[in-house]
Amino acid sequence: MRKLFTVIISLVSLAVFSQKEKNVLGEIDSISQKRWNATALNLDSLANPKLEKFAVLFKDTIVIRDRVKITESGDDIPVTPYNILQLKDPIKWFYYGQNNLVFNQSAFSNWNSGGNNNIGVIGKINYTLSYKNKRHFLDNNIQLGYGFVSSQGEASRKTEDYINLMTNYGYDIGRNFYLSTGFQFLSQFSTGYNYSLTPNPSFEDRISRFMSPGYVYAGVGILYNPNENFQVIFRPVNGKFTFVMDPLLQQAGRYGLEKDGQSVRSEIGALVNVVYRLKIYKDINLVNQLNLFSNYAFHPERVDIAYNGTLNFKFNKFINTVISLDLLYDHDQMKKLQLKQTLGVGFSYNFGYEVKEKNKKMIKPFVN
Repeated sequence: MRKLFTVIISLVSLAVFSQKEKNVLGEIDSISQKRWNATALNLDSLANPKLEKFAVLFKDTIVIRDRVKITESGDDIPVTPYNILQLKDPIKWFYYGQNNLVFNQSAFSNWNSGGNNNIGVIGKINYTLSYKNKRHFLDNNIQLGYGFVSSQGEASRKTEDYINLMTNYGYDIGRNFYLSTGFQFLSQFSTGYNYSLTPNPSFEDRISRFMSPGYVYAGVGILYNPNENFQVIFRPVNGKFTFVMDPLLQQAGRYGLEKDGQSVRSEIGALVNVVYRLKIYKDINLVNQLNLFSNYAFHPERVDIAYNGTLNFKFNKFINTVISLDLLYDHDQMKKLQLKQTLGVGFSYNFGYEVKEKNKKMIKPFVN
């Protein structure tokens, strides 16, 4: 009996011990499986890979300057102050310059049709210097031109001669309107002659010279400038002063003088000045300028009309063609329409600065 009891106890103990061993082995296997899952490669995930997005931050090391000096004009020539008035930056002084030089030359030797050897030169400059400070702006423009032709057997003759200085101050009152005041000065450099009447003139045959005549316009009014290609100045109070400083030319009827020996003629009236620029093609533009003046005191219906049209063809940044037409009618000077036309192909050089805004190039002339 004792032996049977001993055998039964042994079998029960063995059964209990074997069950505990299985539990221990199961825990060991579970820990091993977790370690395997954490370190082993999931082969099933390679069949459908997923790309994770990483936020990569780069530091920009490219310096983009907001003002780059240029030596070519581009297409947006600032004929009005609109561009500089729209700028919000603190830059106050602006400038832009155009320079043109044209050469003409002809030579003949035993030429059946005949002809004289000649050489001609025309030089022109057009500079704009402007100032902007909040609602105030000051626009200054200088236009100078001189040209001559020299032919064999003849004295040199001028083909172009003018001085045009303009200053205009404006105060922004909103909606592209500005209170405006300013003046304009017009004259010429050298003595002029009528070569059709005097083919070989002497100094006594002169019909004009510096400040004979000279014109000064000054007044106050309104300026309207809705875009860079259009501008209108209306001055209901404007003075026109005609100067003839050469005693030989101080004759009644010449340049509107009312009596002999008169050196200055003063008029008061209304002035309208219109500037309109038309872009015909990529490198072709037409600039129109019209000036109207009416004398309040003497025949206001006789309006003085002065028109200038300049057609520019740009071949590249150094070569262009300029065709200009000037029309003038002043009843007090001549009861006929006066006309002057010039054509030139030559060198051009423009200077100023360029600002890039929103990936768009715009001519914005300025200085610091």
